[in-house]
Amino acid sequence: MTIHEPLKTPVPPVARPVGAAHIIKTDAEAIAVAHKLAADFAKGASDRDRNRIWPQEQLDAFSQSGLWSINVPKEYGGPGLSYVTLNRVIAIISEADPSLGQVPQNHLGVVAAINTVSDKAQKALLFGEVLRGTRFGNAFSEFGSKRAVDFETKFTDEGDHVRVTGHKFYSSGALLAHLVPIVALDDQGRAWYAIADRGAEGLSVIDDWSSFGQRTTLSGTVILDNVKVPKTHLVPGYKGYEAPSADGAIFQVIQVAVDLGIARAAIADTKDFVLHRSRAWVDSGLDHASQDPYTIQAVGDLNLRANAAAALLDIASVAIDLAVANPTAETVAQAQIATAEAKVLSTEIAILATNKLFELAGTRSTLAEHNLDRHWRNARTHTLHDPVRWKYAILGNYYLNGANPPFHAWS
Repeated sequence: MTIHEPLKTPVPPVARPVGAAHIIKTDAEAIAVAHKLAADFAKGASDRDRNRIWPQEQLDAFSQSGLWSINVPKEYGGPGLSYVTLNRVIAIISEADPSLGQVPQNHLGVVAAINTVSDKAQKALLFGEVLRGTRFGNAFSEFGSKRAVDFETKFTDEGDHVRVTGHKFYSSGALLAHLVPIVALDDQGRAWYAIADRGAEGLSVIDDWSSFGQRTTLSGTVILDNVKVPKTHLVPGYKGYEAPSADGAIFQVIQVAVDLGIARAAIADTKDFVLHRSRAWVDSGLDHASQDPYTIQAVGDLNLRANAAAALLDIASVAIDLAVANPTAETVAQAQIATAEAKVLSTEIAILATNKLFELAGTRSTLAEHNLDRHWRNARTHTLHDPVRWKYAILGNYYLNGANPPFHAWS
């Protein structure tokens, strides 16, 4: 067990997997594997959060399980499973440990982007890496830019390779990744994924993630000092937004699954506490807190809203599957809208459930020994990824004025 305090010195890279990762065959197998892993991941989740223990063993088991290659197409040797299954898997893992649920989000999004924009040779090369158990981290967002879409990281062309220079933050998974996709601009201002080796000269990952929630997502600062990336690993990400594609919705919808998992975990702990630890209120005349009609109503409401969020997640995932199979302006807009609806509801239930936990369970649920505040901290942190107040505007403009959502990686 290694407890990690945020450091300012670069973290060394980790070794690649020794053996090939398992390849999932069916949707049912994917769900079964996710449940099996989740049962193990849940055991130490509170302790990992409390002491900021990196989930290295759990992450190795997760990426070797085959679940990280779930959206690699069958023609390249992958499972080629539906996004319905993929998002159910992420929700299951996130209920056990939402940091572990978030770590593969950008990996899976990059796999989707490669499928959209890369040529066959690049797909074969990079999907081959994924099938062997190689983990993609990310170096997308930048801390000091005016807007999230504004990138200052650039690369220069040097023949068979490029050189990347820049500074990144919010780099979930990068600490223990094997490859780090970097969003960098060419001399025309177009955004590419320059997929660098985690141990490349000039690439440093700093363990300085200090958020109060999602504490073990293996995030931090990535410093890029003239990093060499072969052109075989230079993916034209911008092409995913030149023509209709589901790439943006895919990045978004996985966030929904993480938030749903957080909500489910909070609801489960609420029920457990009310049933086994909470006292009935003095004016109720009842023997057990679980008999309180107001508590019963509130727990019913929480489960109803969580189930509605799960249903919208499935609906969004189906819409994404249709848009991947037939990417048109209409199918992509429908996928974006369904994803926005799911994002609103999952955000709201995650925050509501993690707050209601304490109201229903009572004062003793706030004791540090239970660490139940981790659910609220995780929900409040993760739901800040992109503001749902803008999702409402997108939905209203679509339904009222027939205006399609903006087309970018956050929509």
